[in-house]
Amino acid sequence: MMKSVTPLLRLFSTWLLLIFAISVSIGSLSAMFLYALDKVTLLREAHLRIIYILPFAGMFIVWWYHRHGENAQKGNNLLLEEYYYPTSSSIPWKMAPMVIFATLITHLFGGSAGREGTAVQYGGTVAARFSAFFPLGKQARRILLLCGIAAGFSSLFGTPWAGAIFAIEMVQLGKIRWRGVLPIFVTALVSNGVCNLYGDFHTHYPPIDELPSLSFSTISYLLLVGTLFGLTAILFRYTTEVFSTQFEKIKQPLLRPFIGGLLVIFVIYLLQTTKHIGLGIPTIIDAFQQPLPPTDFLIKIGLTALTLSAGFKGGEVTPLFFIGATLGNALAPFVPLPLALLAAAGFVSVFAGCTKTPIACTVMAMELFGWQYGIFFLITCFISFVVSGKRGIYSAQRVRNFRFL
Repeated sequence: MMKSVTPLLRLFSTWLLLIFAISVSIGSLSAMFLYALDKVTLLREAHLRIIYILPFAGMFIVWWYHRHGENAQKGNNLLLEEYYYPTSSSIPWKMAPMVIFATLITHLFGGSAGREGTAVQYGGTVAARFSAFFPLGKQARRILLLCGIAAGFSSLFGTPWAGAIFAIEMVQLGKIRWRGVLPIFVTALVSNGVCNLYGDFHTHYPPIDELPSLSFSTISYLLLVGTLFGLTAILFRYTTEVFSTQFEKIKQPLLRPFIGGLLVIFVIYLLQTTKHIGLGIPTIIDAFQQPLPPTDFLIKIGLTALTLSAGFKGGEVTPLFFIGATLGNALAPFVPLPLALLAAAGFVSVFAGCTKTPIACTVMAMELFGWQYGIFFLITCFISFVVSGKRGIYSAQRVRNFRFL
């Protein structure tokens, strides 16, 4: 009897150790990254002339990744490939420090990028490193990778439930491996708790003070704005693809970020504002409280697509929050729903259309803005997901119909 129990105890102890190690490591990394990101943003805004160095910063990032990055250049797509075709060495350890440092450089010198891609990449890298110390099978390595992704996302945004679901949805929508659900959720919860131990680094968005009745007209308006959010997701993806295609025509890789950086500087000069670069958190918060220029979301689409296509590092998610929130704000004069609700719905729905993660986005919105608004977010996220089509911003992502195994 004891002999049959011993392997189970050993397996349980191994997973407990792995979850604890991954959670503490990634939660601590997220706290450090959020702190550093805040500092470089403040430094940039205090010394705006530093933006003129952006082209040279981009050249350094591209040179560095080309010389030392190896597979790390694939970013989030490398994690997707590792999930679909598990190996023991495809994710290089250097991926985590490189993406963190490159993202901080991008934000310091004025690129328009996010941070989710960074968190997902260092989360996946840490999980892959720990799996190398244990004799795990392919299925176990897959689950551990999802634990790392969930830990990175949840600790970065302070949304543990959404982080766990995002990890599952991101790799293969609809195909949920139930044996991995528990460790994924536990890792997401613990890593977020670890990050919070270092201080309150997460952004707090304004509350939605009004709860509309769920009438026929309200649902109709939600279907309408959800459709517009989905079309905006297509526009973002298309704009990114167009910029990427044009930059690929430049044969010298180092010229791509140089030209891209110059174009970003030129746009900032024309606009005479820096509100559209970096994360754009102040503008996102304003979108919940007051009318903004209706072109804000279009400018952010162009600058983010330009920044990332040129070779700078970061992520798309926070810019997508900006795009969605400001679009919802722009729709407020025409849609008889609360301004904050429209901003919040856009905040997550454009994200859902681009990443093909409608369930995670719905849960994220409920964690950030209140569970009582769940049905509103559910409608707009799924409409955006459907309208935006099967393709998302992750080229290696597989999207299938819902089915449970």
